[in-house]
Amino acid sequence: MEAVEKLTTCYRKLAGSDPEGIWFAPGRVNLIGEHTDYNDGFVLPFALEQRALIAAGHRDDGLIVMHAADLSETMEVSLSALAPGQGSWAAYLAGVLWVLREAGHQVGAVTLALTSDVPLGAGLSSSAAIECAVMAAMCDLFSLSIAPMERAQLAQRAENVYVGAPTGLLDQAASTLCRNGHGLFLDCRTLETTDVPLPLHDQGFEILVLDTHSPHSHIDGEYGERRATCEQAAKILGVRALRDVTDLDAALSRLPDTQMRRRVRHVVSENERTHAALDLARKGLLSELPRLLNESHISMREDYEITVPTVDLAVETALTHGAFGARMTGGGFGGCIIAWCSTGQANRIGSAIHEAFEKAGFQKPSWFTATPSGGAGRLS
Repeated sequence: MEAVEKLTTCYRKLAGSDPEGIWFAPGRVNLIGEHTDYNDGFVLPFALEQRALIAAGHRDDGLIVMHAADLSETMEVSLSALAPGQGSWAAYLAGVLWVLREAGHQVGAVTLALTSDVPLGAGLSSSAAIECAVMAAMCDLFSLSIAPMERAQLAQRAENVYVGAPTGLLDQAASTLCRNGHGLFLDCRTLETTDVPLPLHDQGFEILVLDTHSPHSHIDGEYGERRATCEQAAKILGVRALRDVTDLDAALSRLPDTQMRRRVRHVVSENERTHAALDLARKGLLSELPRLLNESHISMREDYEITVPTVDLAVETALTHGAFGARMTGGGFGGCIIAWCSTGQANRIGSAIHEAFEKAGFQKPSWFTATPSGGAGRLS
């Protein structure tokens, strides 16, 4: 495996010896369930084959020495000097040691070498993959008994507090808990999870993931405005969160303006679609899932207003060239789409989107076929 050899060579140069092990954690894509997480709702991601790899071993000098093989950069920090707000790529590694030590776990000095093939800036959780790979390495190296969901929560805290990025738990949960060939249905309130079988190949399907390379202007003001509107609507409706709305029509009739009604309709209907996806997958009816993807995209476009022209063109082109269903995935305002295709058709549909982007004067997209994969673990 070329990446492992590259990583091992880098580690030897840093530490003068072979690593004590190599650990991995994947990126993820969200099949359905968008902007439901902060409304105590439901999400259904799956882990990707693309993953971060960490070579790690003990040190005896009180330092954390970190090397990014893809950048040819090395950084080091003293264990005693770990503190939130330390920027750069190294924060995603050092932050995991900080959060473990803050939680009372005995974690010492280490050498860490990193490589990753999770696309950066595409909304596929490249940062969570790094954090969860480091978490897996530290738990093994220091014999820490930490349950998988707690590992995900600690990794999320590292990103929220140490790095300073306000992500939800979806990313780290998927990167840690997913199983091969399955999605992960997550209740964002109770943190209960359900493995969702996705035997795509067996039923003649594959999933295209296409990065539109739009300026991913995940505008803080836009995101914050939608979240605030949802919280205000919940107060008006007298519920803890929008996941508690059971009669959508009655709820909409009580809301004061059209925009708030549209926002609430998206969240409530998206939760329903995510539950429906769980039910269909449990019954093995994967051919009925694409309809839910289409409905989700329309809802994000019309009610939540978080799509952009590149994303909409990609979805429309995928559908006109044979995809059964397609939608934007992720927080919105750019990023990736997914398209549900017949086996062997994803690359052809990606090429059709490329041609449509050229005609429209958009930046060239990139794409791959996704395989639902397993969560973090030890490679060697």
